[in-house]
Amino acid sequence: MIWDQHEVWPREEIEKLQLSRLKETVARAYGNVAFYREALDRQGIKPEDIKSLADLKRLPFTTKDDLRRYYPYGMFAVPMRKIVRVHSSSGTTGLPTVVGYTRRDLDNWTDLVARIISQAGVTADDIVQISFGYGMFTGGFGLHYGMERVGATVLPISSGNSLRQIRTMRDFGVTALVSTPSYALHLAEVAEENGIDPKRDLKVRVGLFGGEGSSDWLRSEIASRWGMTPTDNYGLSEVMGPGIAGECEAACGMHISEDHVIAEVIDPETGEQLPYGQEGELVLTAVNKEALPVLRFRTKDLTTLSPEPCGCGRTTMRMARVLGRTDDMMVIRGVNVFPSQIEAALAEIPEVEPFYQLIVETKNYLDTLTVQVEVPERYFTGSFGELEALQKKIAGKLQTILGLSAKIKLVEPKTLPRTAGKAQRVIDNRQVGRA
Repeated sequence: MIWDQHEVWPREEIEKLQLSRLKETVARAYGNVAFYREALDRQGIKPEDIKSLADLKRLPFTTKDDLRRYYPYGMFAVPMRKIVRVHSSSGTTGLPTVVGYTRRDLDNWTDLVARIISQAGVTADDIVQISFGYGMFTGGFGLHYGMERVGATVLPISSGNSLRQIRTMRDFGVTALVSTPSYALHLAEVAEENGIDPKRDLKVRVGLFGGEGSSDWLRSEIASRWGMTPTDNYGLSEVMGPGIAGECEAACGMHISEDHVIAEVIDPETGEQLPYGQEGELVLTAVNKEALPVLRFRTKDLTTLSPEPCGCGRTTMRMARVLGRTDDMMVIRGVNVFPSQIEAALAEIPEVEPFYQLIVETKNYLDTLTVQVEVPERYFTGSFGELEALQKKIAGKLQTILGLSAKIKLVEPKTLPRTAGKAQRVIDNRQVGRA
């Protein structure tokens, strides 16, 4: 379903609107936000210098650290009496990033979430269970209000109490699930442990997943266990929240809401723009926000962009599912290692389960990598030789792909932690003792 006419506009019309809104946003940021005024002045740029979309690359980047330096309200472009909602990040690694919304911002945000929901195939006939946490996190409230605008029936169950989540799905006839992809897989486990077959006994037909990366491997497992269609959506609070991009039923990338956001991909080392189709760091400029105009926000997410029209009829730019993060990269004994590389290797080994964790430590002055992987119960009831052979198989696969030896620890099902939030794939204990 096409929710908004902007989804099918010709590219030249989209770009004309983007330029108009970019000029307005730069002027608003320069006139009302000290950070941007100082940053633009340092680069010798005035708002009237922005004459084409090509001038976007002349603008300064914005980072999480910039928002933290102006904590809590220093990046707002309107007085507090016009702010009707405040959200923030968790702040687990320092001061949180704080975002504000005017009434118009909230209305736009709700409409953008309704757009990605419609792209995924959710309608007013659906009963939707939102298993994201509510609170300062944008995900729960963002999806909630978007679902209501579409007309779907919303069950705001929030996160946690997994058995209750399953019983609610069964009793209330839930047809759509909102959660992280890893939590959806955990819920399938909980259902099966309690004698409930998600495919047979539940009615969930579509999943709307965000909050963490979702690989083909993970999506395949979800589809197999649930019998549902998994879809990805993308958002981050600093730019809007959920609603920035979402996957349509053609499943060939996430459509970016280009009338509200301008997307670029840059070389994370040089900051230079990269051509369409080349992997790099996603940079987003919010061009229709009153409270918090954001210029060239560096997301640290790695992806590619395609401007080609989609088979669904939409003409908006598409981004690939996030391939990793620039800050996910670990340097182990001089080798650059991304968790996504390890996941891709494990996905090629049918004997393992889709739950793993990486532990990095320093022993005798050398960095070591331990890969913990869940495998079926039968490996712990058979011969030790079978278990050892699987360990060697995994170690060999990782050695080939990474050029690095790793210790493989095979563990029983449900050994590794499950969470309703973002899965913690990496534990880097090297930082302990470096402080």
